Amino acid sequence: MADPQKQMQALSNEYEALQTELDGLVDARQKLESQQQENKSVQAEFNSLDDDANIYKQIGPVLLKQDKTEALMAVTGRLEFIEKEIQRIEGQIKDNQEKSDKKRTEIVQFQSQIQQQQAAAASA
Repeated sequence: MADPQKQMQALSNEYEALQTELDGLVDARQKLESQQQENKSVQAEFNSLDDDANIYKQIGPVLLKQDKTEALMAVTGRLEFIEKEIQRIEGQIKDNQEKSDKKRTEIVQFQSQIQQQQAAAASA
């Protein structure tokens, strides 16, 4: 009986590891979505400014004057990067969910197999 218990424990550990990884991926996606919203609001603010408006970029403790088109390009680039990262993370989430579903099915099948063996041993 120890061998099936070890197998079941190993399957459970693998499933838990997949769930932990999934939690981390979901957290990462939420952070990216938050950054995306922040950058969209900055982009909207830049679009509402006049072309001759003063824009400053903070670098360490210093504020440096920046051209509006340069600042807008930087924000647009950041938004593109964030979108690609969100898509990449969502792909990883999908893969992880598929692996988790397979592992869960494997666990259920293993449990029913053990129960059948126990029932056969009890009736014999």
